[in-house]
Amino acid sequence: MGGVIVVFLGTYEPRLDDKGRLILPAKYREHLQGGLVLTRGQEHCLYLFSLREFEGIHEQLRQAPLTSKEARSYLRVFLSGAVDDVPDKQGRITIPSMLRTYAGLERDLAVVGAGNRLEIWDSAAWATYLAEQESAFADREDEVIPGLF
Repeated sequence: MGGVIVVFLGTYEPRLDDKGRLILPAKYREHLQGGLVLTRGQEHCLYLFSLREFEGIHEQLRQAPLTSKEARSYLRVFLSGAVDDVPDKQGRITIPSMLRTYAGLERDLAVVGAGNRLEIWDSAAWATYLAEQESAFADREDEVIPGLF
């Protein structure tokens, strides 16, 4: 897709099938057909990056000092859980069992656009997280992102 930058937005509520497959949101399939990377995310969700975006992130990660124990630990957890995939003709990807276990994924999912990535959450876990964060979001007084909000 050349130099086109895709911003992942919105929330989708697909289901995992019996083989652990997820049908990707139709609006993002073309962007992800060249490949994607799934890995552990924070707050026990999964991060899904386009292959191109992941390559950029990996380049940044490579700059972390190997002398930093915290950086080494983060890299190990982040990269050891990473798997690459290419969606099939129906736009499906398989989520490996170790990643499904990490994120507590059962059947009902929430696929959340988070800018440079999609996040895959268990539907109930996402509802709980969102309820907690919406209240904090509405009541926020201090700047969270300098110059913006």
